[in-house]
Amino acid sequence: MEINLEKVDAVRDRTGVSYKEAKEALEKCGGDVIDTIIYIEEKNGGTWGDNLSDKSNEVMDKVKEILKKGNVTRIQLKRNNEIVMNIPITAGAIGAIISPPIAVLGLATALASKCRVEIVKDDGEVIDVNEMTKESIDNVVDKVNEYKDKFEPNGSSEFEKKDENDFSNEFSKEDQDK
Repeated sequence: MEINLEKVDAVRDRTGVSYKEAKEALEKCGGDVIDTIIYIEEKNGGTWGDNLSDKSNEVMDKVKEILKKGNVTRIQLKRNNEIVMNIPITAGAIGAIISPPIAVLGLATALASKCRVEIVKDDGEVIDVNEMTKESIDNVVDKVNEYKDKFEPNGSSEFEKKDENDFSNEFSKEDQDK
């Protein structure tokens, strides 16, 4: 049988192999498209459905592994070194996804009430959210002060100076016109 581009495309569409693999398989199967598809499926270890099932099982295993790791990693809320709340990070993440404003409000309330928020990883490492938050706030304050100094070098901002200069220029133009 003749091997042409239509047959190669048909084999590629059904099996996802390259042009070269499709042409070689067609040559081995005498140019018959159906036999070629069956040949490639058997060569690759199963049908398209089998491959999809294998892939979905791999994805489910990964999700289970992530959830297991997320359940081991915990968010602890402490006040006076006593654990007030201890929840898996997975539950915290789900809560944050379902209602971000409530999650932010809860975190702000915990920080304002001088509670310590810690993330305890499965290997025992502790991440102090309070310190991270303090560093972030310090960075924002530094940036605000930097811009404030930039726009107010001598007690007034550059915008105000520019406005004053424009205003005085306008008066001098009016004086010249008269």
